[in-house]
Amino acid sequence: MAAERPADLFDAAGEAARRRRAPLADRMRPRHLDEVVGQAHLLAPSAAFRRLVETDRLSSAIFFGPPGTGKTTVARLVADASRKSFVALSAVSAGVKEVRDTLAGARRLLGTDGTGTILFLDEIHRFSRSQQDALLPGVEDGTVVLIGATTENPFFALTGPLLSRSTLFRFEPLGREALAGLVRRGLALEGAKADEEAVAACAELAEGDGRGALTTLEVAIAIAGGEGSVVALGDVEAAKTTRALRFGRDEHYDMVSALIKSVRGSDPDAGVYWLARLLAAGEDPRFLARRLVILASEDVGMADPTALLVADAAAAALDRVGLPEAALNLAQAVVHLALAPKSNATAKAIWDAQSDVEHLPAGAVPPQLRDAHYRGAAALGHGIGYEYPHDDPRGFVEQTYLPAELAGRRYFHPSGHGLEAELAERLEALRRGGHDDGTGRADQGEGSR
Repeated sequence: MAAERPADLFDAAGEAARRRRAPLADRMRPRHLDEVVGQAHLLAPSAAFRRLVETDRLSSAIFFGPPGTGKTTVARLVADASRKSFVALSAVSAGVKEVRDTLAGARRLLGTDGTGTILFLDEIHRFSRSQQDALLPGVEDGTVVLIGATTENPFFALTGPLLSRSTLFRFEPLGREALAGLVRRGLALEGAKADEEAVAACAELAEGDGRGALTTLEVAIAIAGGEGSVVALGDVEAAKTTRALRFGRDEHYDMVSALIKSVRGSDPDAGVYWLARLLAAGEDPRFLARRLVILASEDVGMADPTALLVADAAAAALDRVGLPEAALNLAQAVVHLALAPKSNATAKAIWDAQSDVEHLPAGAVPPQLRDAHYRGAAALGHGIGYEYPHDDPRGFVEQTYLPAELAGRRYFHPSGHGLEAELAERLEALRRGGHDDGTGRADQGEGSR
């Protein structure tokens, strides 16, 4: 035993040295659930998650949320509070073999002394379907309690069977007050001070990321002179010269949804903001251009037919000019669409027609509408009875254009917004058999008086 003491002493000394040199965020990692900043909905004394952890009854779970919100920290604290063995794997480096070896070890441990195993799998969204399938039997039969951590929406990243056997716990971005408190604790640990505006800047620039706030603080302290220094706003700004805007798949869809709903809701300011946010985060501008072209028909339609022209022109300009200049063209389209009168009458018309095509009998083309340009068509009755609208002084002819099974069906119901108000009058006049001069003013036809 005496021969092993120096090794133990060296190991302890090495660990102490590592701790001193570790990043500030690592040195400040909480050692108890009460020390975790934020996530009160999970960690408050009365929270269901907290009770499950303290009674060691937490089943397989997926922790999901943005970076720096405490997912890994809480997973390790769950393990500390449990009587189970703890095994940590990273989805970046672990493969199917490592998963199967871990499950085999967990089964042996459970069989020999009845001890369960918590398997912590960081960045679980990086696991392929085959890797998740290899993990599933151990989760299903209780060999391991899985705790997976992910920054991605699990409904996009994980298989249905694995999701159905896990409880989802969402970790929210840290609020500014929580981040400011974290920064002050970091200052105390480093033996430094900071102006209040510097503390506020650290919290604001972190954008909900506790680890990011501490990393910025650590660099700012070094810039200010290290231990005993006073960190100023300029030190924080120098430490964080760029903002790394990023999003996972779920945030991508959320922000695109925010853009579309802002434009649909006639808010040009919000529309331009979400456009700028998406472009700054590296979104494919061609995807955004396509969404605007779709929106022009779906949400504006005939209330302002020029909306489609503007959106299509912005998409063409993007191909011709490219970013960053094409951001101007996209912004113009966003503002035009946001301020245009809104109608989804065209969209509803095609949706209703598609529904009828799918669910109602497919009626035959009326004989008078059938192709009659070839020899022998007349003998088949094709085109017989068709009246050429341009031969009528009113410019239209009342005749059947729909299959007999759909006679009287109406798909396009114009709104009272924008140009569609005029189109509604014109359509009503046509349906009454009246004459329209193209201005939206309808004159009654002879047969309608």
